[in-house]
Amino acid sequence: MNIPAELKYTKDHEWVRMEGDIAIVGITEFAQGELGDIVYVEIETEGETLEKESIFGSIEAVKTVSDLFMPLSGEIMELNSALEANPELVNSDPYGEGWMVKIKVTDTGELDQLLKAEEYGSLLH
Repeated sequence: MNIPAELKYTKDHEWVRMEGDIAIVGITEFAQGELGDIVYVEIETEGETLEKESIFGSIEAVKTVSDLFMPLSGEIMELNSALEANPELVNSDPYGEGWMVKIKVTDTGELDQLLKAEEYGSLLH
């Protein structure tokens, strides 16, 4: 299973990559595998400022619908518009083209509460 070491993770199977004070967020390879074929990503929170662990959207797969949780507090600056036409990007490239949102982080101290790759990997066993 691919768990990139440079990313941070949540217990809810989201990943975070920081670029300055912007967090790029998606779901992990494990999560997309558990969900199966993703058919729709719904995120209607662009421009909103949400607290950590708030629901910012949902992801619909053939088998189920799952909520997406904020890994960090902040304002949702951008949605991955490519997912509207191609939600399967989350399956094929979860750590790249399948990213979900970009968040302007309001409390970088929350980064310390996220899991490192090895900590996240140990949750899966």
